[in-house]
Amino acid sequence: MPIVLPESSASAATSLTPRQIVAELDRYVVGQHRAKRAVAIALRNRIRRQQLPAEMAEEVAPKNILMIGPTGVGKTEIARRLARLTQSPFVKVEASKFTEVGYVGKDVESMVRDLVELAVDMVREERVAEVRHKAAQNAEERLLDILLPPPHGLVSGVDAPDGGPPPGETREKLRAQLREGRLDNRPVEIDVRERSMPSFEIIAGSSIEEVDINIKDMLPGLFQGRTRKRRLKVPEALEYLIQEEQQKLIDMDSVSHSAVERVEQTGIIFIDEIDKIAGREGSHGPDVSREGVQRDILPIVEGTTVNTKHGMVRTDHVLFIAAGAFHVSKPSDLIPELQGRFPIRVELEPLGKAEFVRILTEPRNALVKQYTALLETEGILIEFLPDAVDRIAELATIVNDRTENIGARRLHTVMERLLDDVSFDAPDLVEKSITIDAAYVDRMLADIVKNEDLSRYIL
Repeated sequence: MPIVLPESSASAATSLTPRQIVAELDRYVVGQHRAKRAVAIALRNRIRRQQLPAEMAEEVAPKNILMIGPTGVGKTEIARRLARLTQSPFVKVEASKFTEVGYVGKDVESMVRDLVELAVDMVREERVAEVRHKAAQNAEERLLDILLPPPHGLVSGVDAPDGGPPPGETREKLRAQLREGRLDNRPVEIDVRERSMPSFEIIAGSSIEEVDINIKDMLPGLFQGRTRKRRLKVPEALEYLIQEEQQKLIDMDSVSHSAVERVEQTGIIFIDEIDKIAGREGSHGPDVSREGVQRDILPIVEGTTVNTKHGMVRTDHVLFIAAGAFHVSKPSDLIPELQGRFPIRVELEPLGKAEFVRILTEPRNALVKQYTALLETEGILIEFLPDAVDRIAELATIVNDRTENIGARRLHTVMERLLDDVSFDAPDLVEKSITIDAAYVDRMLADIVKNEDLSRYIL
């Protein structure tokens, strides 16, 4: 029988064809069609694998991807948007942060643990959404019990015997007032659990999981926290009680199990700067642990079992996307075993003026749209004319050519410098309508661009 995928991931992922995935990525990332095709195919192959019988699916390895290209061309953004499309657990790590076992630095298995923690948060949020209505009902009943304690010996909401107004009727009137907001300024006293943490540290070898001891189980009383009375306004008290009820209704063991399953079937790990650990033969000094880091990463990518506080996690079917500029080193400098685990290789093209014009205007999160929206909050209506956008792209390309090529990130620097005066004076401006044309761009930036020494520092 086919592998069962967690519901939210299945509904999002199985409906997307490679062409649709590329079209969605096009809304946020300009160009890089080959890279988008590669990730779309890899994602679709993962969906196909989940339709196979379990015995066959177990044998189908993920087609990991190695992206090669300079900084600022969209490598990370492609991977991040891909994960959002499919609601997959996604974590980005820097390969240069890891060190070989025995050296001071992050343990390579921490990338899997981070992914699991992220998946737990995702599943918990989904479960919270499912129980929110029930939790709100329970919290409302608890708050009404505080506002109108039931007569001694009676259950709340049950009519009283002869000799007084029915408590049920009074309670419903109070409920109506609560929902209408007429009790919002009324203070109530509730029991709040303090989060007390012990004042000691544990120093482990490379990770706390390796100790394999759950201190909360050994010393339960130390971590439970005391309750104390606290006076809160009704809305704050209701929100606190809703959170308490949500925790009661959610089975964290089930959340952990679902999160581990989601990581194993749909997790994506993006390893950036992998070129920084591509050691060269005969190197010494800082390069001493580079090959060791590769050998430590290798079993994670090949498929191993990692111990986390939510259970054992297999990485056999986690999708790995690695990226690096490879200015100094080249992919063949990686150890052969690691090279073999990234069968799909795609080179990303450097960005030029034409791509910069599109980046400034086309994507949903385009820079021109962002700055227009930001200044609109101050009442400033700013308009970028086409010749201004063209000139901004041209100047960014010139600076990239003359100094360090940092790709599309240069546009952020240029735009900040261009709008420096407007952003600073915005609250005090009398003229609320500003038009940015090519002449304005030249007036603000041309002198800096011409002065090569100055542009190195400012742009």
